[in-house]
Parts: sequence; C-alpha cells; structure tokens
Amino acid sequence: MDNINISQSMQQYVKQARDASLALANIDNSDKNRILHEMAETLRSNSDEILVENKKDMNIANKMLERGELSHSACNRVILNQIKIDQMAQNCESVAALPDPTGKMVKATRLDDGLDLHCVSCPIGVIMVIFESRPDVVVQISALTIKSGNAVILKGGKEAQNTNRFLAGLIRKTLAKSVSFPENAIILVETRDEVTELVKIRSGIDLIIPRGSNELVRHIQENARVPVLGHGDGICHIYINDDADQEKSLDVSLDAKLDYPAVCNALETLLVHHKFPNSWLSNILIKMQNAGVELRVCPETKKRLESFPDLNLSPAKDLDWETEYVDLILSIKTVKSAEEAVEHISHFGSKHTEAIITENEELAEWFLKTVDAAGVFWNASTRFADGFRYGLGAEVVVSAGKTHARGPVGLEGLVIYKYKLYGNGHVAGNYSNGKKSFIHKEI
Repeated sequence: MDNINISQSMQQYVKQARDASLALANIDNSDKNRILHEMAETLRSNSDEILVENKKDMNIANKMLERGELSHSACNRVILNQIKIDQMAQNCESVAALPDPTGKMVKATRLDDGLDLHCVSCPIGVIMVIFESRPDVVVQISALTIKSGNAVILKGGKEAQNTNRFLAGLIRKTLAKSVSFPENAIILVETRDEVTELVKIRSGIDLIIPRGSNELVRHIQENARVPVLGHGDGICHIYINDDADQEKSLDVSLDAKLDYPAVCNALETLLVHHKFPNSWLSNILIKMQNAGVELRVCPETKKRLESFPDLNLSPAKDLDWETEYVDLILSIKTVKSAEEAVEHISHFGSKHTEAIITENEELAEWFLKTVDAAGVFWNASTRFADGFRYGLGAEVVVSAGKTHARGPVGLEGLVIYKYKLYGNGHVAGNYSNGKKSFIHKEI
C-alpha cells in the first residue's frame, strides 16, 4: 500500500477489510440472503439491549444539544424505538429479497471464434461510509454491502456511539457464526482521528461515501485520496404552476415539508406562479404555519397575501434561497413563469430532487427534461426520493453528482464491472500482423 504515513492500526483495518472483500466476492447469493435473515432475527431478539444503548446516546445527544453542538433535527435522528428496530429488521429482509447485483452480464462480445469477452457486474471492493446521527444507518449499510459483496468500514457520530457499537457488534457476531462469511466484512471505527487517517489512504479503500451535513461531505471531498460518492446540500424545490390542481398542490406541498422535515429530500423552497390563486396559496401556507413552519417570503409573495392577516410572514433574505434548513422553515417565492422557476432552481438548487405541480403534460415533460437534478418529479412529493421507496431495498446515500451512481444509491450503485476474456491460446500479435481479424459480434 502507498500509505507510508498511516498508522499500523489503520493499515491493519484496511488490510482486514481488503481480505474480507476477496472472500465476499465468491460467496453465493443464497448464503448472503441467509445471513441477512439471521441479522433481522438478531435485531429483533436484542431489541431491549439496543434500546438501553440508545438511551445512553440520547443522554449524550441532549447534552450536546444544550451546548449547541447538535441541532434539534440531528438529535431527533439519534432516537430509536421498537418500531424503528422492526424497520431495521425488515430492511435486512427487503434487501435479501432483491436480486443479486453481482455476476450480471452487462454485455457479451465475440471478438473471434473461441475468443469471447464478457462485461460482468462485480463488487466495488472496500467501501468506507461516514455518517452522522442515525444509528440505523449501521444496519442499512451493512445489509447493502453484504448483499453486494463489499466490505465496509463504518464511522458514525459520537452522539450515537453506543448504539452504533452495539449494532455493529451484533452484525459481526452474526457473521462470525457463519462458516463462509468473514467477520471483518463489517468494521466500525469511532474517532475523528481515525477518519482523518483513513481518508488519506491512497490504496486499500476503493470508495468513500459521506452522508450527513454539507460541512462533512465537503471536508471528505476536499481531503480524500480515493473517489468520493456523496452530496452536499439537499435544497429541494416545488414549483406550482398557475394551472395546478388545488388539492394536489396542497397535499404534495404539505407532505414534502412536513412528512419528515429533517432529511435531505424535504421541501425547502416553494416557487409559485403569480397567477396561482392567492386563496389557494394562503390555504397551503396557513396549514404549514399551523404545523409549526416558519414562513419566509419574497416581497411579491408578501404583497399578494396582504389580505390574509392570519399569516405570519417573515421577509426572506438572499441567504434563504441557498439554505438547506432540514427544519420547520420554508422559503416561498413568486415567479412569473415556469422558465423563471427553472432559472431559480438552476441557480440555487443542489441537483438533488425538484418537482412541478401542473395539469399541463407538455409543460411537465419540459420541466422533467430541462431541470438538472438526480430526481425530477411531476405532481409528486420530493419525499419519494428514497432508496426504499424506489424499490432499491434501502439506500447507502443520495448522490447528486454524475459519477457511476446518481440519486438514491442502492445495490446497483455498489457494484462496478469487470471484463472477463475467455480464449483458447489466442495471442494479440496475430491480429496486429493481419493474420487474423476481429469479428466483434454481440452474443
């Protein structure tokens, strides 16, 4: 490894993960599924112990909240209960039910008689995932990496350290009971110093996936020596056109903001056509306000809603249009056209998820084609931008970039491909000197 300045302990972690990844590449899908079902059973049978550890973390998280070291939304994401533990178990079973993403034939080409080239999906190898707050990520990521044949090094936040450690321990014990699975397929590191070392590794780790705050993602992107898959802000917009249906506009907007405000696919900015009825807009905003949402509006929006005194509207500042709140705050801007809405999204959006509400199919298709984002929706909540809801079983991250995986990254985003060439004593020189010619026939 070209990791001269990395401590022996960190190099050992990477070697253990690398060795595990080599073993995982040859494990049968039925064995993967068996382990995932065993993980689900282990989670259910240890639910009381999991909640005990989580209670310790909630005490830590609440103290961090009091000191201003943790936001309310991040603190809430630490909490586990029996329902969430059941969801973690179901997540393992859902991933088990999915097809094996490895070993799929992407393309096959006959180069010549007896010389066949197969492009086949395969695991990436060793993945490092750095995350904050949510301890259920330990199970979610472990299930996806086991199914896709990757080894993973996990690093969670200190606010959930006890729960993370216990969950990773349960998974490792489950793997250790298996004859075929290496226990080091899942490795948990716990300190910031360890992460600082690991992101500097040039070889041994194939991909780093940060999921959390914009600051975390950018820090990893700026310091990593290997490829990084992740996104920064999740500044999601909904544009309501003048012909939008009243009920759809209300339901979609409320769901996008209120279903789970503390996540990256929640609505942050509502763009509204100036001819959309003021009474309909006020109804949306009153319900937002009644649910505890702070409303920050542009001057035009404030002016058009002057006849609705029950609305408490604060003036939006320039910074609001480029802010991911992940909280009960909403920016509202009036626009004169769909083109202006798209221009705003292009300037302030984070290429995560954007939506339009309209009854005009032609306009909707234009919006879907024009907006540059990982997800673009028509008459549907931005909250659908989720690996489980997409049928991916779960997600390791939502990527707003343009690498091998985009949007919610599930199993398909955790595999790459390799070329397998099957020959019978073929040599390249015969094709260079003209003795033989390539067929290049798709098979």
